[in-house]
Amino acid sequence: MNAPADPRRFLYRDLDPDTAQRLTAQALGQADDGELYLQYRRSEAFGFDDGRLKTASYDTHGGFGLRAVSGETTAFAHANELSEAAIKRAAETMALIDPAKNGRAAPPPRTNRHLYTDTDPLDLVPFADKVNLCQRIDAAARARDPRVAQVSVGLSGSWSVVEIVRADGFVAHDVRPLVRLNVQIVVEQNGRRETGSFGIGGRYLYDRLFDEATWNRGVDEALAQALVNLDSVAAPAGEMTVLLGSGWPGVILHEAIGHGLEGDFNRKGTSAFSGRIGERVAAPGVTVVDDGSIPDRRGSLSIDDEGTPTRETVLIEDGILKGYMQDRLNARLMGVEPTGNGRRESFAHAPMPRMTNTFMKAGRDDPAELLSRVKRGIFAKSFGGGQVDIVSGKFVFSCTEAYMVEDGRVGAPIKGATLIGDGPTVLTKVLGVGHDFALDEGIGVCGKGGQSVPAGVGQPTLLVDGLTVGGTAV
Repeated sequence: MNAPADPRRFLYRDLDPDTAQRLTAQALGQADDGELYLQYRRSEAFGFDDGRLKTASYDTHGGFGLRAVSGETTAFAHANELSEAAIKRAAETMALIDPAKNGRAAPPPRTNRHLYTDTDPLDLVPFADKVNLCQRIDAAARARDPRVAQVSVGLSGSWSVVEIVRADGFVAHDVRPLVRLNVQIVVEQNGRRETGSFGIGGRYLYDRLFDEATWNRGVDEALAQALVNLDSVAAPAGEMTVLLGSGWPGVILHEAIGHGLEGDFNRKGTSAFSGRIGERVAAPGVTVVDDGSIPDRRGSLSIDDEGTPTRETVLIEDGILKGYMQDRLNARLMGVEPTGNGRRESFAHAPMPRMTNTFMKAGRDDPAELLSRVKRGIFAKSFGGGQVDIVSGKFVFSCTEAYMVEDGRVGAPIKGATLIGDGPTVLTKVLGVGHDFALDEGIGVCGKGGQSVPAGVGQPTLLVDGLTVGGTAV
């Protein structure tokens, strides 16, 4: 039986590991820290719309990023060519920074942990089968209800091989699969059109998405959301109690709170949470963590993009601020340990502190009991887009599925609701934390500094007092 091919072969077609190590030592020998980051990636995407395949793409690319760090200064160069000559050219940029003043930083701890398969999902399923899945989902959705006017299906996958090479001899590599399925359904009744959507994905193979129970659940949930919105009424406006659903609504935590707990913002003193370690920043019972070590999750990584093993990092414990998410540079300058949160979009980007899977842990409250406490408010089940200001923590989020709540009972669905507030304040207004914790289905994308990376969110049902609801009705 033949041994499986080494995925690293894609990195070393025109380069060999010994040469990569030698060039890195030469380029970064005088720096505090840094690395040679090698990457090969292939990806594909299918877009099925209006009953036929509209788009199909396939892409491969590879390259390296070379980074030298001295104090707070970073020199970075990259190229989409994995060769000795290209790395030598990039090394000329590294010579522009000052020599290390504090000695070379210690390498990351090593790990043999693998949180996901290293198999390439793209080659395991024929092209025709991927198109056929999109067709089956389209047909199933249209057969569910005569009000279905349009169905859009998106299927995508990628496979990435990365290797981190340091001047001190440290070498680590990771092989990262990622797949995703999206279903969007538009329904029409009496001239009114509304939309519902569902997405699922993670660091696994396509077989999970091809499972009939999985994609049929996606059709059912997207259709149910669209039909609910057909009956929606104008959202109220004003300050009121809000019940947030479990799972994906944790995106509010990600945006309004998570970014403010990343190390770079706090080192520079620009976050609303800067200098507040040990202080109460949230109501009792609120515990928020970032954990990139959950198997198969979209936001997980066996090692981050600097070679540091990921882990659970407690950010807020029982309402008390405990720490921040750190890459190597900010951790060194702040005198703390890296937390495995050094992430980059690709070899063409330098790493920075980024979230992985960020969520609030379960509490002890019964979600039904939390609902019964709401005299007048809204139940926000799902969210779309949002914006946040990192310095102040102020956010605005639009609800894609929400309901009025009167005297502890869920009432009419509402349309056009937005939630307005600020992260530090909203945490102090939590009145109850449900025991029904859930992570999202695996669709999150996080943007920061012009870079996008996969991320996960989650939370239990939350009861929050006094959030501002923006709507169209008084």
